[in-house]
Amino acid sequence: MTRTELPLPAFYDPKSTERWGYHPDQQAVFNAATAFQKMHAIKPSGSDKENVHLLLIDVQKDFCHPEGSLYVAGRSGRGAIDDSRRLAEFVYRNLGSITAVTTTMDTHFAYQIFFPSFWVDTEGNALQPYREITMAQIDAGEVRPNPSVAKWLCGGNYPWLMAQARHYCESLEKAGKYKLYLWPPHCLLGSDGHALVGAIHEARLFHSFARGMQSYVEVKGGNPLTENYSVMQPEVLTRHDGQPLAQKNTLFLKTLLQADAVIIAGQAASHCVKSSIDDILQEICTRDPALAKKVYVMTDCMSSVTVPDGAGGFFADYTSEAEAALRRFADAGMNLVKSTDALSSWLR
Repeated sequence: MTRTELPLPAFYDPKSTERWGYHPDQQAVFNAATAFQKMHAIKPSGSDKENVHLLLIDVQKDFCHPEGSLYVAGRSGRGAIDDSRRLAEFVYRNLGSITAVTTTMDTHFAYQIFFPSFWVDTEGNALQPYREITMAQIDAGEVRPNPSVAKWLCGGNYPWLMAQARHYCESLEKAGKYKLYLWPPHCLLGSDGHALVGAIHEARLFHSFARGMQSYVEVKGGNPLTENYSVMQPEVLTRHDGQPLAQKNTLFLKTLLQADAVIIAGQAASHCVKSSIDDILQEICTRDPALAKKVYVMTDCMSSVTVPDGAGGFFADYTSEAEAALRRFADAGMNLVKSTDALSSWLR
């Protein structure tokens, strides 16, 4: 299949990816996309012979700008900023080859099990972010759920909440993927940081209008009792009493696996991207391991979580975890690619 690269639209400014306050004029984007479509004879997505699905994971302001509460800087300090620029330009250049674009949106409220607000120490004092919570700490009485949340969360049944919190940490530790980690409040619904990066929103709308395809969003992360790194499923699916806590996103997973190619990018490589691809790979291995070859991971459009220590080093650096995951994905048959290489050179 011939894949023609297109020029960047005249209105696009690479510096817009760096601006927290940038937001596109959506009517102007529609007008520009309509003119661009006619100028370059771009056909609607419905006529594509191959279904190429671009999955953008959590490209939201809180992750992608230094002003955000959980900026994904990588080791360079410019991680997500440069990722966003390359990603927007990839969408524009390959507009005629990308059938559909889905953006996931991490979506939280003030009290989540992975926020400090959910927990208190022995004296009832609030905890701070960037620390682990373990089952052993709960058993020792060092930490416990904030009693204030019991009324609206579980009808005031605080023993139930204690049991659930312990069960949650135990489930994570048995699974061996993560221990419960407290993050600063981020991507709160209604906040500026929850929004997509303005330049990415602009690019996805431009694609939508130029190709006559809906701009889809998958929302994740609203359940206060579980983390939801992956768009495919929360970290824990059952409660301590055996009742369901959450469920897999089976419909979206089916949508992706029906595509001829799935291209994945976003934030962060060490967490939400890694977890989402892990779940996709698990489903592929269950169905047919050969399906892994239809997945393309754009390694230059994602960065890892780092927490600077202010002295040139890091309190936490998850780059190695991301690199190990990428090697595992490649070993399983997935394709590690770069957005700056011609799509025709790597998309089979």
